[in-house]
Amino acid sequence: MSSDDGFVHIPGLPSFNPDDEVESAVISRLAGNWYRRATVKRDEPDLDSLFDESRPDYPEAIIPFSGHPIWQALPEEKRSRLLSWAWIAYNRHTVLAEQRVANPAFALVMEGEFPSLGGQEIEIALAQAMVDEQYHTLMHINANAITRKRRKDPFPDAFLPASHTAREHQRLRDASSERWQRSLTTLAFATVSEISINAYLDLLADDQEIQVINSTTAKLHNRDEYCHASISDELAKMVYDVLDVNKRRFFLERMVAGLEAFVATDYSTWERILEVEQIPGRERMIAETKEDTSRSRLVRDYSGLHSLLTEMDVLGEVEFDWGTSVIGR
Repeated sequence: MSSDDGFVHIPGLPSFNPDDEVESAVISRLAGNWYRRATVKRDEPDLDSLFDESRPDYPEAIIPFSGHPIWQALPEEKRSRLLSWAWIAYNRHTVLAEQRVANPAFALVMEGEFPSLGGQEIEIALAQAMVDEQYHTLMHINANAITRKRRKDPFPDAFLPASHTAREHQRLRDASSERWQRSLTTLAFATVSEISINAYLDLLADDQEIQVINSTTAKLHNRDEYCHASISDELAKMVYDVLDVNKRRFFLERMVAGLEAFVATDYSTWERILEVEQIPGRERMIAETKEDTSRSRLVRDYSGLHSLLTEMDVLGEVEFDWGTSVIGR
């Protein structure tokens, strides 16, 4: 159904502009995937016709090696292929964030892991958010499917490691001896992910040079996440209010750990991609790029967590180099 903001709002699906051909096609295919049954074959929108093979799949400007002599010396076709790998990895990492962090955190709340949280209103909001996350997962899987088809390459997920954020989340959970520590770790990482992902999505959604289907996928996902950010804000504040001193300190430490993991450049993924593609000089390029501390963080807008900690009046209790972060959102 349409509303005053000009977007179409269908329960569960990202809001979209009906006058935008690409947005409409992405959402129509998403809805078709979701509702298809084994005995019914529905026609899918022709996303192929919207794919422009001349456009890169991912912004070269945010590649950690952008400008490095070894990167610049690569043939244009090879750089284009590496940017396709970057897009494939980005979508896979987004799926992992939804499935291993966000939805498990929402499920913990709905299952009563935090006794202070409950009630029909919260349960409805969280159930809707969990449906949203499943659609986001499908949307990013669809995005990779069309890329693989049009680039005529499998770009196997199995070649890639789990994302840095997913690995760090699991490492901290494994290092936690108490159930409450594991639960707060997942809630902390989900809080950071849900209130910080807009900064990453913006890098893709606002890029005018990359594949239009890809930037549109990020744009559609982004609209939902602004709503999820407010839900995660409130959950974090409500949980924090009922924790004792030690658990409050632990929760804050885990949120900072989550932010550090979320904004970091994922060199492990890049090491694997460059190895798979047998890029000459890759070890030197990686080593020299790592030495440049200005490239250590992919995302530099930390305003989501900064605002939340300010509202909670605990900003002075955490250690994080906010640098030139954009404050406020």
